[in-house]
Amino acid sequence: MSDLATQLYLISPLDVGGPFPDRLARALDAGPVAAFQFRVKHVPEHDAARLAEPLQRICADRDVAFIVNDSIALAKRLGADGVHLGQDDGSVADARARLGKAAQIGVTCHASRHLAMEAGEAGADYVAFGAFFPSATKDTKHVAEPELLQWWSRLFELPCVAIGGITAGNCGPLVAAGADFLAVSNAVWGGDEAEGVRALVAAIAQAEG
Repeated sequence: MSDLATQLYLISPLDVGGPFPDRLARALDAGPVAAFQFRVKHVPEHDAARLAEPLQRICADRDVAFIVNDSIALAKRLGADGVHLGQDDGSVADARARLGKAAQIGVTCHASRHLAMEAGEAGADYVAFGAFFPSATKDTKHVAEPELLQWWSRLFELPCVAIGGITAGNCGPLVAAGADFLAVSNAVWGGDEAEGVRALVAAIAQAEG
């Protein structure tokens, strides 16, 4: 486990075939990572499960939580550690009923205090706020400010995840504002993944002082 208060939460690129399992192993071996989110779009469940299998094993070997994006059904099929739900991906109650008490269930809450409080009341294990910066991974429809993280961490014990365009160069204010996790994708997979993880870990440590 890491000594850092803010942990890294890696989100996969959309292409997780080919050499990606080796890249994931390199990234996870480069520094402390709390969770990995398996995010593929428009792929049949059978094919997604096949792609997920080696990645899930790599995460399990390193005690990194394996979280499935969007699909409760795929998370159940894989016996994943949890699921991350967008606002249109089903309810926390349904995910809990199908995945069990131990599953980690996260909810995208954009920049909304109301959605985050609703998710917390529904029994989510964490809430995700963003985007804090323009993202190279997906279109930015909602813009969040670091003050939202400050407000949440001051009032609630439920962990919060910051997401959206986060890099080693811009993450400091989010760490200082109280983000429990930084969700990153392009900052790691857009270049050398091991260097990306090391740079983020160093930036978090510097921000925590």
